[in-house]
Amino acid sequence: MGFKCGIVGLPNVGKSTLFNALSSAKAEAANYPFCTIEPNLGVIIVPDPRLDKLADIVKPQAVQPAVVQIVDIAGLVRGASKGEGLGNQFLANIRECEAIIHVLRCFEDGNIIHVENSVDPVRDKEIIDTELQLKDLETVEKRLQKAQKNLKGGSKDAQREFALLEMYRDILQEGKSARLLELAADDQEIADDFGLLTTKPVVYCCNVDENSILTGNAYVEKVREAVKDERAEVILISAALESQIAVLDTIEERNEFLEAMGLSEPGMHKLIRAAYALLELETYFTAGVKEVRAWTIHKGTKAPQAAGVIHTDFEKGFIRAEVIKYADYVHYNSEQAVKEAGKLMVQGKEYTVEDGDIMHFRFNV
Repeated sequence: MGFKCGIVGLPNVGKSTLFNALSSAKAEAANYPFCTIEPNLGVIIVPDPRLDKLADIVKPQAVQPAVVQIVDIAGLVRGASKGEGLGNQFLANIRECEAIIHVLRCFEDGNIIHVENSVDPVRDKEIIDTELQLKDLETVEKRLQKAQKNLKGGSKDAQREFALLEMYRDILQEGKSARLLELAADDQEIADDFGLLTTKPVVYCCNVDENSILTGNAYVEKVREAVKDERAEVILISAALESQIAVLDTIEERNEFLEAMGLSEPGMHKLIRAAYALLELETYFTAGVKEVRAWTIHKGTKAPQAAGVIHTDFEKGFIRAEVIKYADYVHYNSEQAVKEAGKLMVQGKEYTVEDGDIMHFRFNV
């Protein structure tokens, strides 16, 4: 199971440059608004040294990392919620994503035009927030009209849905995003059906110049202050640097470049970790001579549902899971040695898969 993130932001903040650097797809990056008119879909390999270590031990025929789908979405402008610019398309594309990577321009460059004619990342954030909130408010008000009619039946579910919609309407009318509303698990299941844009988790990606990549700058500090009460991540990334890293051919060349810049890893790694943390995702592995592979699951996933990520038949016919902890696999250096040491565990349907587990599923269909 992969997941999809949408890269959003005002025109000319570095979205397409970042997309090109991060993904295996290529989007046109040009110095004018709306150069990305159709959403571009790319794929990022999720970096995981554990997968590499398992491959070194098993020496499989193939290695398959987990992947993240990235959608580069056309730049948004004021009035998008009413269809201005490419607003309708932007909002439809963002609805299909599980998380939002909100790119904010935090650098000065007189050669790159800003659609608002000045650099102000907090203002830029608020423009997009407002447009998404207005669209959500429109959605909520339409659903409230329908929900009010359902109240006549006296259903408790209808009453709860109506109450939730009223809470969302109130918070949106205050100019706040829907994600700020804390809900119980049962209510969250109902709310997920509303499809609100501002409930999606956000990574604020501060696109800085090369000189600010290590310590940030005044623009970044303003962003951090502005989002301190949100359930969101703020990371520093330089799209220009990521572009340079992306064209280097070997790992050795990339490591030398990173070392010269004082960096321990590419910004892509930070971005993926931030998205994983926001979406509460984890990784488990399957390891055999044919393939060593990483699989993405949500935290708290039970063994049958984890098996279903591989194939629905695995979940339907689930019998048991054979589980090896990553540390044990590495310590004993082979599956056979793990078994001989008594470290292989047999787990049933109620087992909650943990990050890093090496799994083998027994099933019958």
